Order: sequence, then structure tokens, then C-alpha cells
Amino acid sequence: MDSLLKTVQGKIDNRLRISDEEALALFDHPDLLAVGRLAARANAIKNSDRVFFNVNRHINYTNICVNHCTFCAFCKEDQDEGSYTLALQEILHKAGEAARVGATEIHMVGGLHPDLPFEFYLEMLANVKATYPQLHMKAFTAVEIDYFAQLADQPVEEVILALKGAGLDSMPGGGAEILGKEVRDKICPEKISGERWLEVTEKVHQAGLKTNATMLFGHLEQFEDRVDHMRRLRELQDRTGNFQAFIPLAFQPDNTRVPGAKGVGGIDALKTLAVSRIYLDNFDHIKAYWIMLGLKIAQTALLFGVNDLDGTVVEEKIGHDAGADSPQQLSKDEIIRHIRVAGKRPVERNTLYEEVRSYA
Repeated sequence: MDSLLKTVQGKIDNRLRISDEEALALFDHPDLLAVGRLAARANAIKNSDRVFFNVNRHINYTNICVNHCTFCAFCKEDQDEGSYTLALQEILHKAGEAARVGATEIHMVGGLHPDLPFEFYLEMLANVKATYPQLHMKAFTAVEIDYFAQLADQPVEEVILALKGAGLDSMPGGGAEILGKEVRDKICPEKISGERWLEVTEKVHQAGLKTNATMLFGHLEQFEDRVDHMRRLRELQDRTGNFQAFIPLAFQPDNTRVPGAKGVGGIDALKTLAVSRIYLDNFDHIKAYWIMLGLKIAQTALLFGVNDLDGTVVEEKIGHDAGADSPQQLSKDEIIRHIRVAGKRPVERNTLYEEVRSYA
């Protein structure tokens, strides 16, 4: 074991934080398996052999968006073929389907629609919550929250409280992409800045809501950009403690407009998940989003520091519009089998990581 790996192992064992320089060195380290073993060691301290999943359903209520991010294949303009906006009754129907198969969570995000009023989102939450109170409403990104504040001409704090009052229970953490300005200006120049994403997320945390945090990797960014991104998240987590999971999202290049971007290979994906587990010492959970990683890499990631395999999902659109070739849903039995084959213990959870059932 070389000096870098010995130093990082010592820090893991003594619950000490690695530096940005050490994280960069791990990204550059040629021994993927050695880095993976360190990540597995860090994860075992936090989570033992447990791997979490939940029964959830995605509802993308509109793909019409005022932004035109180059990395996004999901967004449309109103007149484009394939554009859509779900009626409230359709959303309620999809939520009902999820409830009937035992889902505990609805995951809802969408485009920044130019014509829907803020009241639409309040009514959407309130209707689903009133009809299916057992469903946890995990909805909206910091980008959407900022947009809602513009629609309502209200401070972000008031918008968050209004959404919370209508039934918002937590947020998924999307829209972070890469927080650094140089890359962000290239892949999503119309989107709120990284600083604004962090500011809005901090206000959500201050309102008592948990969120996840994401990072879109494998396009134009360098390792330094990934570490900078994680540093900003780690600092915010130090202040609030309300991030639940970190979710590295593997960029899907098909049907997008990022010049020269080739997507993410398996080695890069596993290295990124492993380094994030070691670096983000104040995050309890690292999630392998199988929709974008693919099932084989996501399963392998369970040996590289990952302890969450997301959920059943059902009807995911954003990643698949960009070329993801994974299934659109998995059954609970399939998820349990993938976790067991990796030698881990499946644990069904709710959105807040409370145990529903452990499968020995």
C-alpha cells in the first residue's frame, strides 16, 4: 500500500476528514480496486453490510421548460412534438397506481413551465397528499423553488413554507449539475448559479426539510470540478446536517448538445462513487442511481462504498430521454436479488431512511 492509501486509510479509521488534494490524488490513483476497498471500509463504518432501497414512483409532470440546458434531452418548448403537461387528475391517477403497489414515496420534478402558475404546484401537492396521505412527497429542485419564487413574486422562504404547508415532505436534490461557474456556464448558462443553488437549498434545510444532493459528471468537467463541487456540499452539510444522500449522476450523451462529451465509463463511475464516499464524511448515504449507471455498474458499486440503490422508480423520463438503456422500473424482488448477489443485506426504507423491513 502506497503512502497516499495508507494516509487515507488512517483518516478513515480515525474518523478524520481527507483534504481536497487527497481526493484529487485518489481520482488519479491507478489502482481502482484499492480505492474501492477504502471506500468500502468507510461505508462499513457507517452502514455495516446494509444496502437501502425504497418502493417509489417518479412523476415528471411536464417537460416544457424555459431553460435550454445543453446537457438536457428532456426539455421541450410548448409547440415541440412530444411536449406535455400532465393534468392534475393524471398526476393523481399515477400516484394512486403507486399507492396500490405499496409505494411509500412519490418523486416529482419537471421543467420550468412558462405558463403554469405557482398555485398549480400547491394544488398538485395538496391533492395527492389529501388522497394518499401515506405517500411521502419528495418533489422539486432548488432550481424549481427559485422559479416558483419568481412566479409568485414572493421570497424563497415564503414559497418553501407554502409548499411545505401543501404537502411537500422533502426534496430530491437535482439541479446541482456542477456547481462551479466555469463548467456551469457551458452546460446550463440559463440555470441559476451554483451559489444560488446552495443558497436555496440552505433555506430549504432551515425550514426543516431534508434533501439529497446530486452531481452530474462525465461531460466537460475535470476531477478538480468534481472535488470543488463536493467541497461545497460538505461545507453546507457542516452547517445544516440536512442532506441525506449524495447521488452522482452519470451523464447520458444521447440527444444532448454538449460538444465532445462521451459519457461515463464503468471505471470512472466506480472511482467517482468511491471517492465521494471517502470525501463526504458527513453524508450518511451514497446512492448508485441505477437508471443512469446501468444495473451492472450500480450493483458493482455496492462494493465501492455505495449503500443505497434508489428504488423501484417506475416511468423515469429524464435519463431515458438522454439515452439511458436501463429498465424504466424494477420490482422489489429484483432489487433485493441484486443486493443479495453482491453479498449485502437488503433493507427497505422510507424516504427518511427509517427501516421498513430488513431482509436477512
